[in-house]
Amino acid sequence: MKGQLNILRQIQELVLIREEHHKTGDGSKIDDLNDQIFALRDQLNPQVAGIYERLSKRSLIVMSAMTDGNCAVCGMQVPIAQAQQVRLGQHLVTCSSCGRILFADDADTVRNVTEKPDRDDVRTGVSRFSAEELMIPALEARTREEAIAMLSAALEKGHYISSAEALTRAALEREAILTTAMEGSALAFPHVRGVEGGGLTFAVGVCKEPIDWDGKNKVQVVVLSAIPVAVSAFYLRLLADMVSAFKKGDALEAMREAQTPAALWRVLVKQTRSFVK
Repeated sequence: MKGQLNILRQIQELVLIREEHHKTGDGSKIDDLNDQIFALRDQLNPQVAGIYERLSKRSLIVMSAMTDGNCAVCGMQVPIAQAQQVRLGQHLVTCSSCGRILFADDADTVRNVTEKPDRDDVRTGVSRFSAEELMIPALEARTREEAIAMLSAALEKGHYISSAEALTRAALEREAILTTAMEGSALAFPHVRGVEGGGLTFAVGVCKEPIDWDGKNKVQVVVLSAIPVAVSAFYLRLLADMVSAFKKGDALEAMREAQTPAALWRVLVKQTRSFVK
């Protein structure tokens, strides 16, 4: 059954990548992504395929990690006996609350380690997802790999994630499926889904010089996100809004001109104020 669970996880990631491409890309890779999804679905046994089809009609998210004994999507505690079954991976186990298929976190999976905010700590706007300390206005990166690694290091240094190395590796694996560079815009939005334990978090870097991102696009502004599965649909909307805002000539130029983390933070807050409440 572990093999079937791995196939389902790959399908879910490809479906979400397809949605990203639909919202922010030119649609040129939709057929390729569909072919990959259909090829994987053909590898599911009839029982698993039936459960997948039923769940996929209701939501893009058909699978959920079991994190600290809870369903990462709905937060429901998984009964001890079922939790053990999830860890063993010998049977298909669904959450008794949201109905999603549960799987156990991999041992080397990157986690969000942000401390829970105090009850009086009411954050608004983009401060819910990032911070001034995660702004790097002069990213000394010459390659895509270096840019992602440096932003991952900032997230780990700020005690937002457990492992910069794991986040970097996962982000590059995601890039290998389909580039996150926005064609003709100098923007890239690398990200990793399934970073459980906290909320959506992202870091922003502005490279000193444009870098070759994928052999096709030159990128200067990089936004690296760590995304819990439960907020995948929200991230799709946020991504579309950020791409739209940052593609404006004045916004991109303002980010390039920012000399300090504080200045870059002010630009980010200003440009996202209309859609991040």
